[in-house]
Formats: sequence, structure tokens, C-alpha cells
Amino acid sequence: MRRLRTLLFLLWTIAATSFVCAKQLAVVTDTANQTRNLSAAELIKLFNAHIRNWGDGKPVIVVVRDPASSDMELVLRKVFNMTPAQARSFIQAHKPSIVIAGSDDAVLRFVSSNRGAIGIVDLYSLTKDVNVVKIDGKLPVEQGYLLRGN
Repeated sequence: MRRLRTLLFLLWTIAATSFVCAKQLAVVTDTANQTRNLSAAELIKLFNAHIRNWGDGKPVIVVVRDPASSDMELVLRKVFNMTPAQARSFIQAHKPSIVIAGSDDAVLRFVSSNRGAIGIVDLYSLTKDVNVVKIDGKLPVEQGYLLRGN
């Protein structure tokens, strides 16, 4: 019986770890934004404040979750290439062009109501109030999407 419990605990731990690693994120913009596809390099430049305006001249406003949150691990690694502490300092240095939101809902609300805003949310939080941006021609559900956790 003890072995069975240990085995079940190990299986549950492995399953939970796989679920966490399988996080799928989506890049979103306001519905007035005409950008439907970005290269990974362009996305990184947008989030690292190297590109400050959209093609129509509208200023870029990046909206992210708190860098210390577990939801930001994948973003920090693949987009910012920073530790949480480095990201927090970077964000502080680039206010108001980078905004921290407390939840995916807050990211969606901010992006949907501010022209030029771009954010990253969990795929399952999406609403019709924002546009999903392809990265390198791929949607979040497609294999090879930059912000797919698996």
C-alpha cells in the first residue's frame, strides 16, 4: 500500500510538472492594430524597447505580468532574456512604455482599451476584445510557436 501511494504521488508530480511546462501563451494587440504577424526578432525588439512605434506611428505600450510571477518564466526566458530582477529594473527604467498588470484579465483590459498596446496572456484567457498576433507565421496552438511551453 505504501508503495502504491508513493507511485501515485510520483505520477501526480510528473503530471503536474508537465501541465505547468505546457503553458501556452498568446501575444495580443488592440483590435485597431493592423499587425497580424511578427517575427520573433520583431517581438523581442518590441518588448525590449528597441522598437518604440508601430508602422502607423502609434507608440508601443508593452503590458506584462509581474516578472516575479511563475506565468512570466517563459516570457523572461524567450523574449526578455533576463532574470526577474533584471526585468523588474528594465521595466522601471522604461515606464510608461512598459506596464505591469496583475492578471491576464488586467492585461486584456489594458490592451483592448489602449491603442498601440501589446501584451502576452495565457491562451485560455483570450477574449474577442483583442487580436491574436502570429509569431513567425504561427498561432499559439501551432507546433513551433515561440511562446509554447512544451
